[in-house]
Formats: sequence, C-alpha cells, structure tokens
Amino acid sequence: METLKKTRSISVLLTLFLAVMMAVPTLSMAAEKKVELGSTSTFAVLAGTTITNTGRTTITGSTPEGGGNVGVHPKAAFTGQSDVIMTGWTAYLSDPAGVALRAKNDLAVAYIDAAGRKPTETFTANDNQLGGKTLKSGVYAFGHANTANLTAASPLILDAEGNDEAVFIFQASSDLIMAPGSKVILKNGAKYCRIFWQVTSSATLGTNSTFVGHIFALTSIAAETGANVQGQLLARNGAVTLDHNTLHNGLCVATPTVTPSATVTPTATGKIVTTTVQGGQLPKTSTPLYDLLLLGAVLSLTGVVGWRNRKRFV
Repeated sequence: METLKKTRSISVLLTLFLAVMMAVPTLSMAAEKKVELGSTSTFAVLAGTTITNTGRTTITGSTPEGGGNVGVHPKAAFTGQSDVIMTGWTAYLSDPAGVALRAKNDLAVAYIDAAGRKPTETFTANDNQLGGKTLKSGVYAFGHANTANLTAASPLILDAEGNDEAVFIFQASSDLIMAPGSKVILKNGAKYCRIFWQVTSSATLGTNSTFVGHIFALTSIAAETGANVQGQLLARNGAVTLDHNTLHNGLCVATPTVTPSATVTPTATGKIVTTTVQGGQLPKTSTPLYDLLLLGAVLSLTGVVGWRNRKRFV
C-alpha cells in the first residue's frame, strides 16, 4: 500500500514538472516588456523647438493605439504646415491645454525607460552596421559614442519568431543614421509598435529609406526626401525636419512573414506593404493548443502507469 502511495506521488510530481517545463518557454519569450508611451502615443511627430516641412508630406494615424497628431513644445513653430496632409488630426503648437506638454513629459519617461534597459547585445565601433543583420527580440546597445548605422546594401531584419509580443529596443549612444534607400523589414509577427530607438544625439533617415518603429531622440530628427516611416518621430529638445515624407502611426498589428529579398513599399496612406511573402505562420492560439495536447498525453500516460501499479499491488 505504501509503495502505491509513493507511485501516485511520483506520477503527480512528474505531471507538474512537465507542465512547468512547457510553460517556461512561453514566459521567456515575453520577458522583455514594451516601452510605455503614455499620451505620446497619439503623436506621429513631436519636437522641442520646431517642425520644418518641405513639399507634400502625408501624416496619418489611427486609434486607440496610434495617432497622427503633431506637436511642438516649448516652442511653437511649424514651417511648411500648409503642404502637410493631416486627415482628422490636430497640430498642437500654441498649446494652452498643455496637450503637447504632457506628451513631452511622457516622452521623457519613455526615453529614460528605453535607455535604462539591460542590453542583450552590445555592438562595438567595428560592428555598428545594422544592414544585413537579422535580430531576434532583445535590447541592442551601441558602445560609447557609437553611431548606429544602416546602409542600403542589405536590410535590417527584425524576426519575432512567431511571438507577436516580441520587443526590440535599440540604444544608440550617439546618432542613428539610415543610408539612402535602406530598409527595416519585419518578419514572423514583428510589430512596428514594439520597436523602440533611443538615440542619445540625433537621427537621420536617408532619402527614400523605409523606417519602422518609434524614435526617441534627445536632440533632433531629419527625414530626408522621400523617407517613409511607420511609427513616430519624437525629438525631446530639438527640431524635426520633414521632406516629401509619408508617416503612419496606426493600429498595432503583426506583419506577414517575409523573406530577406522581399520588397517593402509605402502605400498612399503610409502603411507598409510587403510585395514578396512566402509561407505563413500559425495563429497565436496554436502554441497553447499544442501544450494542451502534450499535457493531455502526459496525463493519459500517468493514468495508465497508475492503473497498472494499482493492479499490481491489489
């Protein structure tokens, strides 16, 4: 009888152990938390001194997770505003209600949060080229006074590995520079709204480049001619310069799986569309379903073992 009780205890402990082991990978995938934006999330462009625009620029957004508002604080200048197409959104320049001020305060909090994350990997001055890299979820730092560069030769691919909660944080200790024609491509469920670029100095998005994510720049941001942005341009103390750009800060949805050779082009609404897509990915519910099936198999096996032991000792 005593042996039977021990066998039952071992079976229960085995089942609990396997259940915990199945849960650990799921928990670890969501280990890095996203940076909270607060009221800043409603802004596509936010500057400290001025916003300057040249030519026809389109700024769009959608709620509740993103918006196309534009704001300047503590200054209030927006040069070239008449050439900017903003559908259903507001420019907070002379800001008696303090909307832009609150957004700037929330931006400071988000900046400090992103800058304070523990790096998963640190790039040196000899390895600061993001073009051609495929990176998984994590925090990527650039060493002391080290510029984060992205050339046009090869895109930067951010691979969520099927986890649509994956977070990517980049900590540039100097500038962020995207070369003309360079691209950021999302893969396997990665979302633009979970990609954050903390820039200690200034950011430059080259001519006809395709940028994805939220830029928190301490000084200024320049989007050169034809640069396309899915995300936000947020400058704490300096200016944001626009030039025939398309910006979209919209709903947070996963992108299709793409290959490194996929072509990414902006639509008229500013959304990024991949023209080459191969394969697909299982829905988010598939992983828990497999876990349940495996757990059921373990429980069935444990029951059979227990039944045989009971029969043996009766």
